[in-house]
Amino acid sequence: MPQVLTHHQLLEIAGEFGTPLYVYHAERITEQYQRLRAAFRETDATFFYACKALTNINVLRHIKSIGCNADCSSINEVKLALLAGFEPSKVLYTSNNIAFSEIEAAVSLGVHVNIDSLSNLRKFGERYGHSYPVGIRLRPNIMAGGNLKISTGHNKSKFGIPVEDIDQVLDIVKEKNLHIRTLHIHTGSEIKDVEVFAKGIEVLFNLVKHFPELEVIDLGGGFKVPYAPGEEGTDVELLGKSVKAEFEAIAKIYGRRLQVWFEPGKFLVSEAGYFLVQVNVLKQTGDTCFAGVNSGLNHLIRPMFYGSYHHIENISNASGVPEPYHVVGNICETDTFAEDRMIAEIREDDYLVFYNAGAYGFEMASNYNSRFKPAEVLVKDNKARLIRRRDTMEDILATQVVLED
Repeated sequence: MPQVLTHHQLLEIAGEFGTPLYVYHAERITEQYQRLRAAFRETDATFFYACKALTNINVLRHIKSIGCNADCSSINEVKLALLAGFEPSKVLYTSNNIAFSEIEAAVSLGVHVNIDSLSNLRKFGERYGHSYPVGIRLRPNIMAGGNLKISTGHNKSKFGIPVEDIDQVLDIVKEKNLHIRTLHIHTGSEIKDVEVFAKGIEVLFNLVKHFPELEVIDLGGGFKVPYAPGEEGTDVELLGKSVKAEFEAIAKIYGRRLQVWFEPGKFLVSEAGYFLVQVNVLKQTGDTCFAGVNSGLNHLIRPMFYGSYHHIENISNASGVPEPYHVVGNICETDTFAEDRMIAEIREDDYLVFYNAGAYGFEMASNYNSRFKPAEVLVKDNKARLIRRRDTMEDILATQVVLED
């Protein structure tokens, strides 16, 4: 059974650090990484944690300590990873519609680089030629993921160089004598169907013959995690077997073995995260009972942004009779976390926990309505420690420039 924090532990943590509060369980992150390693033990696989899911430097340091690498989506994430102690050779930067100066900065730091546009690929060739191995992010035109907002590989997506432009890619590679080490795709998030990865592999394997220095096929991330009770995530064990067979086949065809890289983010940290809130008011409106909590979309935007589900429990009255509630926030905006959700009887001042809150929770938080961002706590070796303090009014004003009258 996976390691989880109990209601009693969460109540103690809420009492010590206050709410709203993000809590992360280090040992749960470790379990998820070990599961991936076991699933791909017969394949030359390397995992880069997609740190856009959660960039607290203490979490990054823990992920480094368990042997995982770091995948970054901005030059600042690259710098955070290096500050957390990752060696440049363990850091991957996949660009997305960025100024070429950011790619130059990444190269100066010595990290792996993937390029996602013909324009920047040409600039890279003009600047570096064959001197710096580079990866190409392609758009495979595969529709995948939980919904359109988190699908990145379809034929309308902004991500990657369209695979139908491969002839232009090859022209640039030849003209600029580029050293192409990696072919990369990422089709989306919440991918449950293993066949989606197989389709991506097929797209890339058909291109291997064009890149004699190729060492790596990067399949991105997007593994689904179970959110609702009884829901199933990606069968990574089955995926491991499928990838092993596919890569053995390509080795026979081309006479060389390629590495496979993955970039799991949510898979590593989502289930390790808990979001704790307290109920401010109960408001009965006709048949609807609103449970208004001391948080809102400024702290957890996912339900309103793309309809994500977070299981919610009342940890201070867990034995109460379940009743239907609309769990809503305190922001001057519609910020509904759940509708008609059956939850043990809620009373004012009760504590609620949102599960699967480790990924894209705090990371997407804001100071909307000039409210404070919550604190973060890391639980490791059964000890809860503060890893980010709650905002203060000074933080709200810190970057504002007050003009003289």
